[in-house]
Amino acid sequence: MSSFIAAMLLMLFNPAFGRKPDRRTKTRINNSVNYKNNKFVNAIPTITRMSLRNQLSVLWDFARGKPAHGRPSSPIELVLTDIEKTKPSSDLNQAIWFGHSSALVDLDGQRLLFDPMFGRSPFPFPKLGSKRFNDNLPIDVKHMPAIDAVFLSHDHYDHLDYYSIKHLKDKVGHFFVPLGVACHLERWGVPDSKITQLDWWEELEWEGLKIVCTPARHVSGRSFLYKNQTLWCSWSIIGLSGSVFFSGDSGYGPHFRQIGEKYGPFQLTLVECGQYDERWPDLHMFPEEAAQAHIDLRGEFMIPIHWAAFQLAPHGWLDPIHRVLIAAKQRSIKIAVPRMGESVSLGGDHYPIHEWWSK
Repeated sequence: MSSFIAAMLLMLFNPAFGRKPDRRTKTRINNSVNYKNNKFVNAIPTITRMSLRNQLSVLWDFARGKPAHGRPSSPIELVLTDIEKTKPSSDLNQAIWFGHSSALVDLDGQRLLFDPMFGRSPFPFPKLGSKRFNDNLPIDVKHMPAIDAVFLSHDHYDHLDYYSIKHLKDKVGHFFVPLGVACHLERWGVPDSKITQLDWWEELEWEGLKIVCTPARHVSGRSFLYKNQTLWCSWSIIGLSGSVFFSGDSGYGPHFRQIGEKYGPFQLTLVECGQYDERWPDLHMFPEEAAQAHIDLRGEFMIPIHWAAFQLAPHGWLDPIHRVLIAAKQRSIKIAVPRMGESVSLGGDHYPIHEWWSK
């Protein structure tokens, strides 16, 4: 009992855990069609918990260092980014991937940042958690210039990072989040007036862009006490000169085709391709499924995300990119594989496809 009380107090006083939704947000949550039996649910049946046997097998895999190449043997090649100098004109769209799922997109002159994760570890206690592959990043979040909007897909630590938000909160014009996630931002000092919470399929107009909170197939929670009490999502952003889809975390499902039919085609898809395993097949896509999701979305070209930063699954760190490139070639998908920090123009037919990791 004493250990339970200690854990409760730790989660109460450590701001990295965030906090549960307030009464006003809870009312919206209770009225959501995606909230059933006191938790958010996926649109199709989804296995969200591993058996004890599978949990032990995962721990055993990591304990014996499986796989042998789970982490790179040397620092990953990256491009140091001066974002102020890379800002294009309003009629030129571009994307910059920072590793894992963090990406900056310039669309119709607006600077959009997705799932900013610039911390050293995706855990509430960074010194104890799995470390980032690189000590350095293309940009120090402390030096990030003004951002028009931040989009968050869900509240897991590798997507909603306390360290990153603390350094970004005064530089961001607006935050767009799925239902319930605002509570964490508010605890960290983001004013309520700068946060918009959306449910699946809700859309709005903002600065000339259509913002749509689209479905994903996943789970949420920053502690064992509040599992699936906040929503997870993908984002569809439609502008005059182009459109972008950001998957967040998601298992494969019919929602990709539904999104593509309703809002596609997308000039760019940012689709997760890593941290998969046969023991949690419903929560993360295998690389071949990521390629199919891009097709379902009617994407023009794809940048694979959710890899090359942390080891969160027992597969080789290069397995995701090798497999998704093979799948893309088989399906005739235009795919860009930029180095972290490298700018990719969303117009034209020239995308970075060199295998920089082979060095």
